Amino acid sequence: MVNLALQGGGAHGAFAWGVLDKLCEDGRLEIDGLSATSAGAMNTAVYSYGKMKRGVDGAREALHDFWKDISDAGQRYNPVKPGFWEQFLGGWESVNQSLGYHWFDTFTRVFSPYQFNPLNFNPLRDVLAKHVDFDEIKRCRNTQMFICATNVRTNKIKVFRNEEVSLDAVLASACLPMLFQAVEIDGEAYWDGGYMGNPALYPLVYHTDTRDIVILHVNPIERDEVPRTSRDIFNRINEISFNSSLLREMRAIHFVKRIVEEGWIKEEFRDHFHFTHLNIHSIRADEVTGKFGIASKFSPEWDFLCHLRDEGRRVTENWLDLNFDAIGQRSTVDLKQEFQ
Repeated sequence: MVNLALQGGGAHGAFAWGVLDKLCEDGRLEIDGLSATSAGAMNTAVYSYGKMKRGVDGAREALHDFWKDISDAGQRYNPVKPGFWEQFLGGWESVNQSLGYHWFDTFTRVFSPYQFNPLNFNPLRDVLAKHVDFDEIKRCRNTQMFICATNVRTNKIKVFRNEEVSLDAVLASACLPMLFQAVEIDGEAYWDGGYMGNPALYPLVYHTDTRDIVILHVNPIERDEVPRTSRDIFNRINEISFNSSLLREMRAIHFVKRIVEEGWIKEEFRDHFHFTHLNIHSIRADEVTGKFGIASKFSPEWDFLCHLRDEGRRVTENWLDLNFDAIGQRSTVDLKQEFQ
């Protein structure tokens, strides 16, 4: 039994689709809780509903159909889709050099979605509503969901649990403020959860009994080279920003585990520190998504999404081969080395 923490990343969330698909196919690990943000929140809702209705095979089918509809909708509405010759010459990465992307990037820095999209049209709403019955999913008992969003007014994280998960909650978790108007829920406005929790780990610690957390890092943590072009600098800023909350939480976990292990806390109080019993694992997409820039997160090409899915499956298969025996026994991530 494991918990999963799924990062967001736009189209790069198809890598997480591959991870979930492989875990379902493998069948050795039961997923207890899912804490997720943005594209990770969409994967979570679709996976949980599919599993609730038809088991793990239903979850796999639901994820495939969802991402196919995301691709189809993207063909109709994606404003940064490269032209034919750009795709022919540059392949998937051509979106980074496409005139459409540069125009769109400039446009969204000048005009807000309240100006260029006053009717608040969001194609993701229809796709999600087609694949998840949000009235039913509130009664889901086989998967614990924790959907993260950022409260615009308070600068605090909001975590929506099963009984609170709604279409608006998932859209709030994926609300990039330069593209969509803030999502209002119960009088509060929310933006993408990646700003404050990408994703949050503490709900998995305090609200589940499972002590193994597998973190799926969609956004590259490390890069070998210092970016020098404006495009690469902006891309790296995006990666650092959307990793920062998770890295802070990992450092906090390491600190708490260290002060308990080194005897700084009296014996009678140690059981109050839930973090000390955690086994931390990670599946990282650095080598896969690190090849692509920020613009590719807006790329809905079916071949590209399937490539990311297949890479997610491959990386997960390798991870299982190396780490399955450690589940329930020990961490496979050296917190001190990775996050201190």
